[in-house]
Amino acid sequence: MNPTLQRFAHKLDLKHGCIELTHGGGGRAMAQLIEELFLAAFDNDWLRAQDDCARLPVCGGRLVMATDSHVVSPLFFPGGDIGCLSVHGTINDVAMAGAQPLYLAATFILEEGFPLADLKKIVDSMAEASRLAGVPIVTGDTKVVERGKGDGVFITTTGVGMIPPGVDISASRAKPGDVIVISGALGDHGMAVLSQRENLSFESPIVSDTAALHGLVAAIIQVAPGIHCLRDPTRGGLGSALNEIAQQSGVGMRLREAAIPVHEPVRALCEFLGLDPLYVANEGKLLAICPAELAETVLAALRDHPLGREAAIIGTVVEDRHSFVEMETIFGGRRLVDWLSGEPLPRIC
Repeated sequence: MNPTLQRFAHKLDLKHGCIELTHGGGGRAMAQLIEELFLAAFDNDWLRAQDDCARLPVCGGRLVMATDSHVVSPLFFPGGDIGCLSVHGTINDVAMAGAQPLYLAATFILEEGFPLADLKKIVDSMAEASRLAGVPIVTGDTKVVERGKGDGVFITTTGVGMIPPGVDISASRAKPGDVIVISGALGDHGMAVLSQRENLSFESPIVSDTAALHGLVAAIIQVAPGIHCLRDPTRGGLGSALNEIAQQSGVGMRLREAAIPVHEPVRALCEFLGLDPLYVANEGKLLAICPAELAETVLAALRDHPLGREAAIIGTVVEDRHSFVEMETIFGGRRLVDWLSGEPLPRIC
């Protein structure tokens, strides 16, 4: 007889059932939720032990750890959902240090009444993203809050990875004379979420770019291990990411607006809503800053990868004690690309 059926009188109703407070109470209902949903989807040797921690083998090198919480609204959007987003986002945070992501942990905050069918879609999406990335979810936690005290589901993921010897990538390493490269078009994720949220439809649909970027990072490091800085421009977009790097490195940035790729539907929607694509979130793009002599090599490596075919050189790093980020506009003038003020698109990732 199936051991699950011996432990639980009835299987979870994953089609019509909903989250109940007992699913977070630490008892039989919580054990059933973990076993029939989470463990079934994420199954691996470490998770199967069902301890409160995972004992993990690591190789030589420097350990990288990153954590991120995901509160996107709506939970499902063109090109993805909160599940795959939570996997991709943390994998990318680890990868931006030049590390190979190895393991993930996942924490779920569930609201009473949330449909189990929707939770299964999210969990299955996470499992697929984890499998395709080759980064297993090895431990986690689940909590349930009362109806009206949450918003369906929030997910926090933590990732661990290893930096190979000889790689030193940091936002503090940008130097005057370096070249700024972006791996593709800006704003797809933010505008996809917003269009779903506001029920906007277009002749050419806008689809999120959410993706795991560690393979793209590995391709860059293989040909250019001397790269100085990598960053995924998520919340706050490219503009905020460049300001962060400029401050940490004590340098300035000069961008060329004409060189920055933006898909036309995204550009049109941004113009319609009065938004700047430079500040719209991305979940499948990376920013690379490298010595000038490596720029063409990095660009070629990006364009040879499926996730970097629209890569472009968009500017340079300059000396500037004020750490300003400036852009040469398509009209030949210059404007300041300042820090993002406020939150024009809340709950985007």
